[in-house]
Amino acid sequence: MGIYLSSPKTEKFSADGGNGRLRYGLSSMQGWRATMEDAHAAITDLDATTSFFGVYDGHGGKVVAKFCSKFLHQQVLKNEAYAAGDIGTSVQKAFFRMDEMMRGQRGWRELAALGAKINKFTGMIEGLIWSPRCGGSNEQPDNWAFEEGPHSDFSGPTCGCTACVVIIRNNQLIVANAGDSRCVISRKGQAYNLSRDHKPDLEAEKERILKAGGFIHAGRINGSLNLARAIGDVEFKQNKFLPVEKQIVTANPDINIVELCDDDDFLVLACDGIWDCMSSQQLVDFIHEQLQVVCGFRPLLVTIDEHGFEIFGYNHFIHLSIYGILKLDLAELFGPMETSIMQENKLSAVCERVLDRCLAPSTLGGEGCDNMTMIVVQFKKPIGSTASTDEQSSQSEPAVAESKPVES
Repeated sequence: MGIYLSSPKTEKFSADGGNGRLRYGLSSMQGWRATMEDAHAAITDLDATTSFFGVYDGHGGKVVAKFCSKFLHQQVLKNEAYAAGDIGTSVQKAFFRMDEMMRGQRGWRELAALGAKINKFTGMIEGLIWSPRCGGSNEQPDNWAFEEGPHSDFSGPTCGCTACVVIIRNNQLIVANAGDSRCVISRKGQAYNLSRDHKPDLEAEKERILKAGGFIHAGRINGSLNLARAIGDVEFKQNKFLPVEKQIVTANPDINIVELCDDDDFLVLACDGIWDCMSSQQLVDFIHEQLQVVCGFRPLLVTIDEHGFEIFGYNHFIHLSIYGILKLDLAELFGPMETSIMQENKLSAVCERVLDRCLAPSTLGGEGCDNMTMIVVQFKKPIGSTASTDEQSSQSEPAVAESKPVES
């Protein structure tokens, strides 16, 4: 569902970064959609030992995704559970805190600043097309003091977003997910899902939805929303007799904690615009292929024909040779676009290739027509796990966790 353009917007926002423990690349593209509603955060140093990455896929508008991109990681850092080392609890509470912060006059004002137009009766906020950037400062926010004003009774926005975030501290990986964005890790080339897509037809989701007074029609909650968990979407969170985790739609994330080991190649965070087009294993395989070409993980050796024409690629140095005598310009052979990609040593270039591959040639099929956002995080070796070889072997198949019990 959604309004499509007559031709896709293929301009991309891409970025790269890293520290002594990891490096990342990301890219996002509006595609065929009339507006860009994705947002993301990439913070390599949330603190001295911790990195944070998040993908937020908006629906009904862009502002809730933008709000989460701006504030969610700050709330993780601020929660007292974080200081105590309980990152799972701190990130769970940060998800719930987003809904709380978007209420009232202060919430209305912050959302209005992120959008361009707000309807005070429906809570729907719309705005100009926005090109997302990496998450901002990780400075502590204020105490979100109550504000008096004409929108003091604002119950929150009817638009919403998914949230799939990864927190990496030393050799520990914490994944929190609400919605159908997804986190996948590549371990020795094998794809393992570290999150579950929260669709209304899942048995656990369906049970909660029906008990809270909702219904499912054509795979959509109340015939409208095709997600079972999300931040925002206040219209589905109005049962005053139920806690937040038991509402028709809940922001309660699944929490998954995984110990990293040297078999781990990289992880991927992406919105459903990617997963609608590629399975987890297909994407992992494609990234591995592109890493060999784009990032020069190992020399690329391709025999052109029986006369000995070969391409050798060593990171930034690429040449064509005939028995080591004649050298030709790669641009003449491959064209400037392919040459520039092969010479690029950035993970964002890999992400861009994925987005281009997923983009549909037309809107007739539906798949490949959504906004697309993707982050690849590569771990620097050795990862530094203190686990023994036997312990690492037992971690060869990371599991998808259930929801963390909500603390009262």
